Amino acid sequence: MSFATNSPENTPGNPTPGTPTPGTPAPGTAPGGTPPVETTLGEQLLLLSLDDESGIEKAPANVAYAIAAASLVELALAGRIEVDGEQVTVRDAAPVGDPTVDAALADIAGWEKTRARATKEWIEHLRRGAVDGTTKSLVAKGLLREEKKKVLGLFPVRRYPEADGSVEAALRRRLDEVVLRGAAPDERIASLVALLHGAKLHGLLYEKERLATARTNMEAIAHSRWAAPAVRQAVKAAEDALTAIVVMTVVTTTVL
Repeated sequence: MSFATNSPENTPGNPTPGTPTPGTPAPGTAPGGTPPVETTLGEQLLLLSLDDESGIEKAPANVAYAIAAASLVELALAGRIEVDGEQVTVRDAAPVGDPTVDAALADIAGWEKTRARATKEWIEHLRRGAVDGTTKSLVAKGLLREEKKKVLGLFPVRRYPEADGSVEAALRRRLDEVVLRGAAPDERIASLVALLHGAKLHGLLYEKERLATARTNMEAIAHSRWAAPAVRQAVKAAEDALTAIVVMTVVTTTVL
């Protein structure tokens, strides 16, 4: 996956005019001098969750909620929404340039005319189309490829193995620098860490021997002062809502 550190004058929370797209490029330049592929937080979550060869998704329920929450975080970083307590309100309804994120913004703006919804409600609502839209975007960007198969020779399924692993590899290296080696995160990496932590997706990054350390460090990163108060408030609301949803899902599944 990809994402670069942001200069103070061009952070996602304070976007430069003319560059509305929420995706962030990977550090450096791709082989052959081509620009690096840009990815949103939701796309990064999906890349981390998919098995590179089989295309099978790990922890699909938690990932779906995290991708939905990522759309809210993207909108907060772009200055399009704000979260006051738990209520989500639109500050600027102008599109940001990503189909999935813009669909979420239009949805929020439409509902706001009748009733404001809480962060948790929006995550549950946006979850329904979040994975499909994000998957299509990654296929269009050439990072995933679609494979159609039949299970037991009868039931058709679609899998999405990796077509280009350079973006995810760059993302994992950057996460290692921040989570394991203490490098300072920018807004986007800290937001991604908070989403992974809130959805209890630490296992997408690390095996058992590193899991406890990673979990502790990710919690510290998620709750540190890495962004403007308004952005931190929105990300914290998304993280708390994700945790509540995931815990309730686990309890419900266990009881049933």
